[in-house]
Amino acid sequence: MNRTIILLLCLFALARAQAELRVPAFTAYLDPDPEGADVSPRSGISGWTDPALKVLWFGEIKTPGKLDCSVELRLPAGAESKLRLTVAGKFHAATVKGMGDDLVKADFGVFDVPAAGYRKFTLESLNAAGQPAGNLQALVLDGAAAADAHFNLAARRNAASVHLIYPTAGFTNIDAFYCEVTGVVTPLWTYFEACGWHRGYFGMQVNSPAERRIIFSVWDSGNEGVDRNKVAAPDRVTLVAKGNGVYAGDFGNEGTGGHSHLEYNWKTGEKQRFLVTARPTDATHTIYSGYWFHPEQKKWMLISSWQAPKDGAYLHGLYSFCENFGGSNGQLRRQALYGNQWFRTADGQWHEQLTATFSHDPTGNADRLDRFMGVEDSQFFLSTGGFIPGFTQYGKLFTRPATGHPPADFIPSTLFQNNL
Repeated sequence: MNRTIILLLCLFALARAQAELRVPAFTAYLDPDPEGADVSPRSGISGWTDPALKVLWFGEIKTPGKLDCSVELRLPAGAESKLRLTVAGKFHAATVKGMGDDLVKADFGVFDVPAAGYRKFTLESLNAAGQPAGNLQALVLDGAAAADAHFNLAARRNAASVHLIYPTAGFTNIDAFYCEVTGVVTPLWTYFEACGWHRGYFGMQVNSPAERRIIFSVWDSGNEGVDRNKVAAPDRVTLVAKGNGVYAGDFGNEGTGGHSHLEYNWKTGEKQRFLVTARPTDATHTIYSGYWFHPEQKKWMLISSWQAPKDGAYLHGLYSFCENFGGSNGQLRRQALYGNQWFRTADGQWHEQLTATFSHDPTGNADRLDRFMGVEDSQFFLSTGGFIPGFTQYGKLFTRPATGHPPADFIPSTLFQNNL
């Protein structure tokens, strides 16, 4: 074989290797039960024995054309598994036999992807109930449509956390911050945070199919990120007061501090109103309080108040966010409207906050690009997840129309008395 042929063969092999895309099984999602099998970076997907459970991958195809699809898995020696893969409205089946610890490949052949955009890859088990479908390791893509395709290849399956950052340059001594939030698309394991500041956060959360919460939390001083038992007493925030029915305790693993929540079944599509206050008590301590307007009682209620040490400041670094805090359903879209933001200075004057800039967490840098901000119905909106084409540029500034309606029903002279 002459050198020219060898060179051509090498170039062909290199081009094929560059075109092939291996999407780890641990990046996939399970439907309809997001916890219906075990998913881990070490083992891939294991314990898949229910044929009603589907395995889903999502990716952005940038080059229409042919796509050669297969799945790598492990099966006990001699065991057999029949699987079906659906792509772009077409499905192909494949049967594989196990080889013990060695990988086997279920080859589904070639699919035609007629247009660029996000695509769902649905893997189904055609085996009997209770029969393991195999220990899945990867979805393998090759062909013209695999070129430059974008998939999340990281173990973190959460949608990106997205934020509204409120510029308040020129204002100091901000003692209150008000924001309204309406959950629009509200799947399980979502936190819509309304009033964030340099020392804490306040918003509403979907914890389970049967439980939703109003949450107010304040961080300790110091740099402990995980275990509050390691935080010395002088660095701990302390509870001053809490409302009726409110639980108060500790939190950790994302910084440490004081946590409080009220179990309340807030409704999707219904506006919720939040207001946080700051009251410096001396040069080194500030009491932060979270108030929520109860829709049925039609009055403000205290969630909790916490005294923060090594502070003595007013509110600054104001923000809101939308977070997917449970990654096993990170394929779902989350969206909320954030409107009518106001902040008050210590002289009692309310100022309407009309601008906000967009930011996101590191997951939004490259792994998950389905993250958005904009203005809708005269309010800011945040959206994350759903594998929706396009994205909002990090740092983009948006302006909403003015309402001219500050929270006039919030009366400090009565509510501040509840702080102590």
